[in-house]
Amino acid sequence: MSETEYFNVADIFGENVFNDAVMQERLPKKTYKKLREVIEEGKELDLETADVVAHEMKEWAIEKGATHYTHWFQPLTGVTAEKHDSFITAPMPNGKVLMSFSGKELIKGEPDASSFPSGGLRATFEARGYTAWDCTSPAFVRQDAAGATLCIPTAFCSYTGEALDQKTPLLRSMEAINTQSLRLLKLFGNTTSKRVTPSVGPEQEYFIVDREKYLKRKDLIFTGRTLFGAMPPKGQEMDDHYFGIIRERIAAYMRDVNKELWKLGVSAKTQHNEVAPAQHELAPIYSEANVAVDHNQLVMETMKKVARRHNFECLLHEKPFAGVNGSGKHDNWSLVTNTGKNLLSPGKTPYDNKQFLLFLSAVIAAVDDNAALLRMSASNPGNDHRLGANEAPPAIISIFLGEQLEDIVEQILQNGTATHSNKGERMDIGVHTIPPIKKDATDRNRTSPFAFTGNKFEFRMVASSMSIAGANTVLNATVADVLQSMADRMEKADDLDKTVDEIIYETLKEHQKVIFNGNGYSDEWIAEAEKRGLPNVKTMVDATASLLYPKTIEIFERQHVYTKTELESRAEINYEAYAKAINIEAKTMIHMASKEYIPAIISYVTSLGDSINSISAACAEADLSVQKDLLTTCSSLLAKAQTALYALKDADKKANAMEEGKEQAEFFRDTVFTAMADLRAPIDELEMIVDKEYWPVPSYGDMLFEV
Repeated sequence: MSETEYFNVADIFGENVFNDAVMQERLPKKTYKKLREVIEEGKELDLETADVVAHEMKEWAIEKGATHYTHWFQPLTGVTAEKHDSFITAPMPNGKVLMSFSGKELIKGEPDASSFPSGGLRATFEARGYTAWDCTSPAFVRQDAAGATLCIPTAFCSYTGEALDQKTPLLRSMEAINTQSLRLLKLFGNTTSKRVTPSVGPEQEYFIVDREKYLKRKDLIFTGRTLFGAMPPKGQEMDDHYFGIIRERIAAYMRDVNKELWKLGVSAKTQHNEVAPAQHELAPIYSEANVAVDHNQLVMETMKKVARRHNFECLLHEKPFAGVNGSGKHDNWSLVTNTGKNLLSPGKTPYDNKQFLLFLSAVIAAVDDNAALLRMSASNPGNDHRLGANEAPPAIISIFLGEQLEDIVEQILQNGTATHSNKGERMDIGVHTIPPIKKDATDRNRTSPFAFTGNKFEFRMVASSMSIAGANTVLNATVADVLQSMADRMEKADDLDKTVDEIIYETLKEHQKVIFNGNGYSDEWIAEAEKRGLPNVKTMVDATASLLYPKTIEIFERQHVYTKTELESRAEINYEAYAKAINIEAKTMIHMASKEYIPAIISYVTSLGDSINSISAACAEADLSVQKDLLTTCSSLLAKAQTALYALKDADKKANAMEEGKEQAEFFRDTVFTAMADLRAPIDELEMIVDKEYWPVPSYGDMLFEV
């Protein structure tokens, strides 16, 4: 993009989206009305209506330059998938072709289901699967080097009806929390709200490095993270990067990312540097959960695509550089009615806002009862490096409420009800030219994994490269289950007000142990959490077990989100995914150590030996202590590296001989991963000794500071 090219965001926003405004303009009124009823009320879409929608969608897409369409879906690989079909029909007798797209093609697609993880739901030879149009998330035209393609967001299921994707369970969970929330609202006298939707805003963190340097690092190419690397002289200890001036090359990249996203209707709002050098963040405005999930996938795809145009590489791995702050994805979650009311907004007098306190206590109960499951929803192999590392939330799930709400909770627990609440004050900073500013009633806690931030909860544990669908599915389903039990009790109550007070008191009393407003990074909290009985689930492998807890199965089946079979499949996929990820990392380390590092170190050691011999021959009295010391040190570390390399090869071989499943994943975690660390240690130490001329790959300093 030219530096002098300016544009009006309002003019381009959503221009490549088949949104409500486009549908109103292009669809017949009768068709538009029927489609809105499908979207808003869950009515069935008839084929006649689908045909009309498909025709207009095709015509609109062709005007945008589209030649193909695809059912855009989110399989259990963690990335999006698509199969492209052109609009053309078979040639007519005169040799001409027509551009055609039917309602049947819009509603249903048939990708090869055997090409995606199923966790045993489908045999390898059973290929049939279906994609089904999610009409609640608008279609869009994506323009890139392949031309223009009409992308239709879809769900993905097997021939036998089980969910094979991230979207289907999410949509089910949204229906569950809508149903149970409306029951409670009705009991509070709300008859105007017809729908309650989880509202989600994911903050996306990422690293940007030069593509030229990236291509010299096999570990980044194959695994997304550096498997070797010594720390540079300067890291992030000066605290000068976060909110600092955005470098020009990065600013140009961000500008192009924003423009692409705005065209796709993604409300990219906030951008800034993050804590680590070369690390940044992009955050959108909130949207409905399923749309937010789709948009976040588009954000990640667009970031990577645009980065390559700028000769960058976008790294979404949770820990691309050891010893440097990793990347997360803060998932901001709340519940909003179709009338615009946020059910997690405390209002001016939260102490007597019984509806708010009921929904708040439901979330607290859901998080406490399902802490391990919530931890699982944020789990991937990369996040194991990040959680609990004093740079991200600890692996222990706790809730930060803030001073205002914690005080209200304490009042309720002591007296059965609350009578007052702390209010924000005006803060005078002591400069007469700056007027006093309003101070919030509570601070923020950046060490909490699940923090209340004014009118929403911020789930700060989610991994940067993950789909946010899993985390929001768990939140929706578990909260819906608590709301259901509350509604069941309230509907039978003779004295509703008294029953509401009792439910709030009993819920907070039972689950107060999960509330913690202090420093989540401290060792004291780890000890205190253990006393409270809060689980400390340190790895993805450990977390996966929660999928098969009897209570997990009961909740998901009761809320019609997952069947037991679907949960078993996801546990199996998790174990396989972890094992495969560590196996790829191990094999990459073996390759790099054997083909790059050890030969380079041998070359350096040889040069030292040649230097010693030539100097000694030239001057027998010369002091060769420096060269000899370097030679001895390097040779010793080289021997350690070689020994560790053999050990890693052996461990990886044993792991691969095991049957896929939990036991294999545990072996990769406990044995292979340890062997990888043993190989890394001497090579990282050698990086600080060996002449840069001999070192085969760009260093941390090269990648983090030369952008």
